[in-house]
Amino acid sequence: MKILVVEDDAPLRRSLDMTLKAAGHAPVCVDTGEAALTAQATTTFDAIILDIGLPDIDGFDILGRLRRAGSATPVVVLTARDAVRDRVAGLDMGADDYVLKPFEPDELVARVRAVVRRKTGAATDILTAGALTCDLATGTARIGGRTLDLRPKEWAALKVLIGWQGRTVNRDLLAAEMFADESVVAPNVLDVHVGRLRRKLQPDGPRVATLRGLGYRLDP
Repeated sequence: MKILVVEDDAPLRRSLDMTLKAAGHAPVCVDTGEAALTAQATTTFDAIILDIGLPDIDGFDILGRLRRAGSATPVVVLTARDAVRDRVAGLDMGADDYVLKPFEPDELVARVRAVVRRKTGAATDILTAGALTCDLATGTARIGGRTLDLRPKEWAALKVLIGWQGRTVNRDLLAAEMFADESVVAPNVLDVHVGRLRRKLQPDGPRVATLRGLGYRLDP
């Protein structure tokens, strides 16, 4: 996706640029509201990441101008303002999502993908990674002509991994998704379920890589 990043904080802007490129996207980064409006007028973007606290034009003003001009480009607002009235104002003005600083760059990228899917009406129930296809609506996974026989915990792990494919999913995040209804989880049970999933994806599916001390990554 081509994504316009409007952020005046240089270190954060560089971080977002690197994160988006690593995820396979094409970011265009600017540091002022005027530059953002110029870029939007001359280029078609799939999404906009918009900081509210810009040095020249308030981000809410930019958002309002875009929506009044008929732009339907998905906008994810970034701000350090945590007042409920600010969040409500942003959403009422046409923001598609609202992310408070500080935040994890990977989570922001995931939110951008989500708002783009919603805005375009894309079929969000089908996710692919190489030869693997997951149908979230029916809870089934296929590789080529074969349907995978997955246990509930294996399916829960796969849903997270395919959503973050190509990037590391930290162990705590994966465990939280897999064992949301369980208060006590044995230390090695996560590895057992992921190991079973890994074997079922082979030999013709994507690989589940283990990053020691960090987590797992689905490599399409």
